[in-house]
Parts: sequence; C-alpha cells; structure tokens
Amino acid sequence: MPKIHGVLALHHIHLQVGPTHAPQDLLRDVCLNIPPGQLVGIVGPAGSGKSTLVKVIAGVHEATEGGVHWCGRDLAEEDLAPYDIGYVPQFSIAFDHLTVWESMIDALRLRVTGLSEQDRYFRAKSILEQVGIMGISGRRVRVLSGGEKRRLGLALELVTYPSLLIADEVTSGLDPKSEEEIMRLMYDLTRGGERIVLAVTHNLRHIALCDSVVVMFHGSMVFHGTTAQLLEYFKAESAEDVFPKLAKRNPQEWHDAWNARRAEFEPKMDQPLAAPDPAPPASTAPEDGASERPKPIATPGLLNQFLVLLERRWRIFFRDKSQVWLHLALLLGFPCLVVIFALGGLPQVQNPGMTADINVIQQLREAIAFTIQSAKIGQLVSGLVVMQVVLLTLMGSNNSAREIAAERLIFEKEKLGGLRPLSYLASKATFLCVLVALQSCWMAVFVNGICHVPGDLGDQILLLFLANAAMTSTCLAISSMMKSPEQASLVSIYLVGFQLPLSGAVLGLPDFFRWLTRPFIAAYWSWSGVLQTMRDTRYYDVVQSVAPTDLSLGDLCLFALACHVIIGLIVSYLGCIRCRWE
Repeated sequence: MPKIHGVLALHHIHLQVGPTHAPQDLLRDVCLNIPPGQLVGIVGPAGSGKSTLVKVIAGVHEATEGGVHWCGRDLAEEDLAPYDIGYVPQFSIAFDHLTVWESMIDALRLRVTGLSEQDRYFRAKSILEQVGIMGISGRRVRVLSGGEKRRLGLALELVTYPSLLIADEVTSGLDPKSEEEIMRLMYDLTRGGERIVLAVTHNLRHIALCDSVVVMFHGSMVFHGTTAQLLEYFKAESAEDVFPKLAKRNPQEWHDAWNARRAEFEPKMDQPLAAPDPAPPASTAPEDGASERPKPIATPGLLNQFLVLLERRWRIFFRDKSQVWLHLALLLGFPCLVVIFALGGLPQVQNPGMTADINVIQQLREAIAFTIQSAKIGQLVSGLVVMQVVLLTLMGSNNSAREIAAERLIFEKEKLGGLRPLSYLASKATFLCVLVALQSCWMAVFVNGICHVPGDLGDQILLLFLANAAMTSTCLAISSMMKSPEQASLVSIYLVGFQLPLSGAVLGLPDFFRWLTRPFIAAYWSWSGVLQTMRDTRYYDVVQSVAPTDLSLGDLCLFALACHVIIGLIVSYLGCIRCRWE
C-alpha cells in the first residue's frame, strides 16, 4: 500500500455511480502522490476517467471510497479553501458580452476582499501580462480565439494565486501552435514555486513539458512517472504509441502490473510535507505569479458579492441588444394587444327599460337586449383582465426561463471559487424584480388609460405585479433545476400554456378539478383578484353573470400569489446549491 507523502496525495480512490445492485465504476483504486512545483500531465484515451479524476480532486465529485489529501489534510474533513484551488474547465468561464479586463476585475471583486481599486488594477494587469493577453484586454470575450479564451480561463483562476491549479482539457480543439503555447504557460506557472498544476489532455504531442505523466485507462491509473520512464514502461518509441499499446491488454491487467512496479517509477518525495509559506501582504503584486501568494485570502461577504453580481447582470443585459429589443417589444407590444379590443373604452352598462306604458312583449325584448349587452360587456371586461394576466405570465416566463440554466456551468465554476449561492440568487431576484415592476405597472397603466378599466388601479397593479412575479419566480426555479436552457424554456412555455384554460376565465371547470388545480394557477388568483377590485361598480355584476368569481376569497388572492413567489424562490435556491456539473 503506497504511503501518503506528497503535497497532493490520493489514497485508493474509488468512484461508483448508478444503483447499488449494479454500480458502474468510474474510478478504481487510484493512488497518487505529487510533490510541489510540478506540472503533471493526466492522459488517457477518451472515457478513461481523466476529467472524473480531477473533479474528485477539486471536490466537484465525492469519492465513494478512499481519500484525497492536501499537505497532510484529509479533504473529506477539511475542504480546500477557495483561494487554494483554481479549476479551469473545458468550457468558457467568462461571459461573452464582457471584456477581458472586466472579466478579470469581476473575478477579483468576487473572490478576493481587502483590495483597493489600485491593487486590483495591478494584480489584473500582472496576471494578464503573465498569460500573454494584456494586449487584448479591451476585447469582448465573444470575439476571442480558442487559445485566447483558454489563456483568459487560466488568468481568471490565477487571481488568488492558487497552490493547486487544475486545467481540464484546456488544449482541446486548439491548433498545434496554440496548444504548445498553453502547455508552456502551464509549465511556467510551476517554476520557482510550490504550485502544482494538473493538466488533463488527450494529446501527447507536448507531454515532454510535464514533470510527470499520469496515464488513466478505463478508470484505473496504470502509470505515473516521467516522460522517459513512460516510454520505457510501455516499450514505446514515442508518446503517441502509448495509447495503441494500452488497447492490447485489459484495464485490470495494466492496473495490476503497475501496482507491482510502481515503486520503480513514481517521483521521489524529497521535501517535507508542509503548506506553502505565507507571502507578502495582498497589495504586493508578484513578478511571476507562481511563488508569491497573499495568504490567507478572505472571500468577499454576501452583500459585496451580491452587488458585484447585480452590477454585472445589468451590464450584460444592456450589452445584449437582442435581449433589450425583445424586452422592449414585449413591454410595448403586449399592452397594445389588450387595448385593441376596447380602443374607445368600455361601453357603459345601460339600465333595462322597465316603464309601465310598454307592453309585456316590449319589456321582454328590452330585458333580453339588456342581458345580451351585459354578457358582452362582462365577457369584454373579463377578457381584458385575463389577457393582461396571461400576457404578463408569458413575460415572466421570458424573464427567467433561461436566467440560470443558460449560465449554469459558469455559476458552478464560480461556486467552486467561493461564490455564495444566496448572493447569486439575490442578484437574480433583484434584477428580475425591476423587469417585473416595469412590465406590470406599464401594462396596468396603459390598459387603464385607454380602456378605462374600473376599480382601484393601485390594487390592480399589485395583483398584476404578483402574477408576473409568481410566474417569473416559478420559471426561475425551473431554470435552476433544468440541465439546459432549452429544456427550461420548453417547460416554462408549457406551464404558461396551462394558465389560460385552467384559470376558469374562459370555460368553467368541474368543481373537483377546479379546486384541485386552482392553488397552482397564478392566472386564476390574479384574474379573480383584479375583478374583485371592481366589486363596487356595475361592471362587477355583469362580469359575475358570465364568469363568476368567489368574492369570499378576498385577500386570499394576494396571499396565494405571494406564496407562489416565495415557493419559487425557495426552489430556486435549492436548485442553486445543487451541484450541476456535467
């Protein structure tokens, strides 16, 4: 059994997924010791467990058995501090509408507290120069090349000068020149210090730059040593010949063979097991970014992170012109769809003629005419209200269906770096609250001004606001739970589609079904509540004749809609704290 004596040590790591009666092994008995100041290449064929291994090390996945140790600490009992680890995933971890410089400053503000504006400037400049992209710091992320995005990903993780830097397939899809530059950059990041860089790669072309190489095969570690030892062990002429050699034996045979000979090849540990020495104060910018670390680094508080995230969200919103125009089109267009049915205002409810000097037949005709007129006016008033409600729920779906799901992977990465889910959710809720308030107020004021809808305008604005907020909150919860923005959008649209038929505003539902579905239909509570604001007018009576509402509900409409909002936010929070790595 190998001893745990590296700065980073893995002790018999197993990872299984699936049902207990038929589990699937993703990692099997991985033992690894890595000394400080090393660039370690983790290689293997597709599906060999490379990315899974580094996710276990990073704490994204929890091992089924075994332990990960850092400087003698068991990470199952004491997690790595956010400043101690940097994780660069395969996907981009920056927002397309931000510039390189803005991405760096935001990362510093979210992950490092106690820095002045000048300190942030010099640290960001130093890191961008170190990774070679200071010259393009004014460019937006969406126009960067693949290699430039990989460099930015590394730069964002260097803001805390981590002792452990994990790069998961950061050279994937790059041209040979860019691939070599990224590998050399990671090599430089380990020189003259105690930082460990783990570089997952499927390409062995530049593996000679690594201090040691870990070979994974079907979830098992089958080699760890230098490049020269790699060729000797596999009896290969070049590194590219290793993978074909692996295919000639089964994984268990390779794993057993390695365990029998590992003492001949594994790197020798000649340094004491201790954490890196503290560096100068946080305002001191290192020359090479590798050896000097301001330690300890405190993560900004909940309020500070909230303010940074909220500011960033508005910046992204106004730069995404397609989203701005879409929201403007909905804001201005939807109220117009409502008022076209009553451009001249609501017709007056006429009293039936009941004079004594007309015959019975004439009285009957006037009564029928009054009934028909009342039904038309009642349908018009009810229809105007339900159209407002349903269109606002559609706006709510558009507001938030993609809000979390579309940036989920970036959020997961930022959580790993110390971002608090509550700060994140609070920034989303505040941003969406502004949109909901604008949409609901304008809908109510515009329709009331054109159609002269009776009732208390303030109460109507509140009920329409809560209907929009309820659907926005519910769709935000859906967004936090779905794997992709497409799934979230589809489910949210279906949910809006159920609002109209189940509201009871168009067709009456059977009693049992009505009471079963009513608690979940925000459109019903808002529609019913707005109609109840008219109860002191004659319009309420004519509406009751075609679409009866329960006057006894009273303030229950407000309470029900508020519950929708609160439950949606609670589920959104649960979705945010849930790990959603692919």
